[in-house]
Amino acid sequence: MNSTELTTEPNWLEQRRRRGASLTESLPLPDQKAKGWEFTDLSGLDLDAYEASGAEAAVSGGEGATVVSLADAVSTHGELLEERLGSLVAAEDPFVARNEAGWRDGVLVHVPAGVRVEEPIRIELPLDAAGAAVEWRTLIVLEEGAEAEVWEHWSSPSDEVDAILNSVVELSVGQAATLRYVNTQDLSERAWIFATQRAQVERDGRLDWTALGFGSGRGKVRMETNLAGPGSEARVTGGYAGGPGQHLDYDTTQEHAAPNTNSDLAFRGVLAGGSTAVWRGMIKVDPGAQQTDAFQESRNLLLSPEAHADAIPGLEILADDVRCTHAAAIAQIDKEQLFYLTSRGIDTADAKSLIIEGFLESLVERLAAGPVRDEISSRLEQRLAEIL
Repeated sequence: MNSTELTTEPNWLEQRRRRGASLTESLPLPDQKAKGWEFTDLSGLDLDAYEASGAEAAVSGGEGATVVSLADAVSTHGELLEERLGSLVAAEDPFVARNEAGWRDGVLVHVPAGVRVEEPIRIELPLDAAGAAVEWRTLIVLEEGAEAEVWEHWSSPSDEVDAILNSVVELSVGQAATLRYVNTQDLSERAWIFATQRAQVERDGRLDWTALGFGSGRGKVRMETNLAGPGSEARVTGGYAGGPGQHLDYDTTQEHAAPNTNSDLAFRGVLAGGSTAVWRGMIKVDPGAQQTDAFQESRNLLLSPEAHADAIPGLEILADDVRCTHAAAIAQIDKEQLFYLTSRGIDTADAKSLIIEGFLESLVERLAAGPVRDEISSRLEQRLAEIL
């Protein structure tokens, strides 16, 4: 999908860009004293060293839906963009504000009411230019009763690409609609990633959200799910695998804003060498959101003494008829399991691989059987081969 230069913009978009630019000037980058950033150091980030750059994504699938570049959608779907773009994320954030002011590239996926998109919609975004700062935007809107699957993949051709990807993703799931969204990134390990992602699920809607993080050297991915309508549900599955020198940071929120809602979140991380990771998760139950059922867990497997992980679950409950639970664990490879396998003739390297694969199997099993599950399983195997 070729990017289109926005030469003439409607008044609403010009106003938003000016506001984003103003906020960018006034909002400093967070330091490690800022809430949520205690474990991710941005002192080495020099934004002035990177040049604003366009991006060209390859898009396939989507029969029955509108799948178009955001630049083109400004003229072809202006009313929809004016209403929906930026409706789920707050601009009062240094990374969102920068994106608001500077985005030129992105994708709109719009599925009309009652339409079921049979084939997955795939978005492939390369970050391939050294010194580039790419502002990327994704807007996915499913109207009432619609159903679709969207796979978005961000990658670099090599680990030598020093660049920045600053993305904003908005997922709007209408009443009784079903969205399966898979977001994977295998960026250069010299690249920075900043992703602000927020989903809103209306009455009786369902979101199945999968995130995989293999690349990037530093940055932060924020994933927020708002269960806005009664009977809505969300299942969020995340996995990451870090190699030497990498720092992976995931910040998740499950907000229950209506009664009779359900959320289930599980993350698994595998860390090799001196890699580090942090997962911070929050379950928020708003006043009146009775009969909430929410679960979150994070489990990390450390493959070397130098690897380090922090897992920080949290609860904020303002209703009294709820069931909310969380779990977190950080461990190294079990010596007894390793001894059991090697004592039966399996060499140490293969035994370690079997233990790690077993650790990640529960992650794969959360996904529905089919091509997506098979592909994610394959990508996990490839990544493990890289870091082991």
